[in-house]
Amino acid sequence: MSADILSFIIFLPAVVAFGLMITTKHVETVRNIAFLTTTVILALVLKLYIEFEPSAGMQFVTNVPWISSYGINYYIGVDGFSLTILMMIAILIPTAYLLLWEGRTKGYWINMLLVQAGVTGSLLALDVILFYFFWEVMLLPVFLMIGIYGFGDKVFTTIKVTVYTMLGSLLMFVAMLYLGVTYHAEFGTWSFQYDSLTQITSLSYNEKIWLFLAFLSAFAIKIPIFPLHTWIMETYKNAPTGAVFLLSSIMAKLGVYAIVRFLIPIFPEVYVEFSSWFVFIGLFGLVYFGIAALMQDDIKRMFAYSSASHLSFIAAGIFSLNEFGINGALYLIIAHAIATGALFLLVGIIHDETGYKTIKDLGGLAKQSPIFTTIFAIMLFANVGLPGTNGFVSELLIIFGIYEFNHTLGYISALTVIIGASYMLWMFQRAILQDREGEALKFRDLKIKEIVGLAPWVILVFLMGIYPDIFIDKFEPTVTHYLNDILHIGAAK
Repeated sequence: MSADILSFIIFLPAVVAFGLMITTKHVETVRNIAFLTTTVILALVLKLYIEFEPSAGMQFVTNVPWISSYGINYYIGVDGFSLTILMMIAILIPTAYLLLWEGRTKGYWINMLLVQAGVTGSLLALDVILFYFFWEVMLLPVFLMIGIYGFGDKVFTTIKVTVYTMLGSLLMFVAMLYLGVTYHAEFGTWSFQYDSLTQITSLSYNEKIWLFLAFLSAFAIKIPIFPLHTWIMETYKNAPTGAVFLLSSIMAKLGVYAIVRFLIPIFPEVYVEFSSWFVFIGLFGLVYFGIAALMQDDIKRMFAYSSASHLSFIAAGIFSLNEFGINGALYLIIAHAIATGALFLLVGIIHDETGYKTIKDLGGLAKQSPIFTTIFAIMLFANVGLPGTNGFVSELLIIFGIYEFNHTLGYISALTVIIGASYMLWMFQRAILQDREGEALKFRDLKIKEIVGLAPWVILVFLMGIYPDIFIDKFEPTVTHYLNDILHIGAAK
């Protein structure tokens, strides 16, 4: 397969979006073409996934000059880690369209396409300036979706999330420039390729720490990691369903991806030195956000805290310095994207149909919508890590990884699973199963296209839970390479 396939996957959504922007005002036409575009990308990524040969190296690489006078290249490629996330994006976005099918505008669909282009570009970029370009591209459409189609105090919410993310991005950009200048001073040529930046030897340890933290600020805000999380609650509450889906299921995962892609190879000794702190911060966030979720009555806010709790768990796994923890974290990226994305989309249907999203105002939905309730339950159980689901496999691997890192923290991480189960089951009982006080709500069951859209997600929940090696085998060589060849700490046996 030609290496140009990656460029096609990146830019097709953007080209179609700009084409639709100037050629038609018909919403159904825009929606249908946008959906067709995402299904074409899914077909290409499936072909890529099948033909990819598991290894530690990059495949389907394109590396051509972009701003040649400063060594900035259009440098893209895919390894097992990025391929797994690319596959997740390619499956989730078109199927999510089927649950967002009605009541949207032309601008809504165009922004969805632009986000997909930015996200895919960020995932495949191997030059840090190119990565920064796509990192910013993916943010603007989401800001517009929140500001135009959001609820409540959507203007303040948009400003807050913009300030947070731009501050982190600015710090990261300064760190990128610093690395580029340092590389030029040491080698006499310009380069911003991440594998070139790993060759820098002239930085002092203190410089590496500050640069590491500058990069991490952008990624930690995106995930989010405590205490850089305060933007997420109001954003998830006030954002439209499509924006919440993109933020929680896809964009947050890129923060974790970027830690593995850039921070580990460029700052390996700092990553190892600070690992204990970030495992602790991750577990603290897991507990803190879990308890906060227990206290929520608004379902979207509860899921926002739940998402932050799981992402904190992922962060703890990433810093566990062993194959169990890192494999589990990467697997939980996919599992969490599926379960949480589906739950946010289903909550969006509840809000659209009933006008309510507070637990105390809901109830009695199960009797009217058995299919909706069944799929909601499957995603909820995957989210809490029920055996047989993808959440169980990923959480178990992370617990093993944290236990190997530190026995005490491993016991704590195992016990915290109870928190997630508590607030999820409590919400499910009151909002879905339990009869509503007073007049019953009118609520429909899922439509055929919505069932078709969610069917791949349900299949993945069980397929990943029963046969995890099908997926782990793709990215495990990359993890082993990072542990053995970059961190020099060996892989768990």
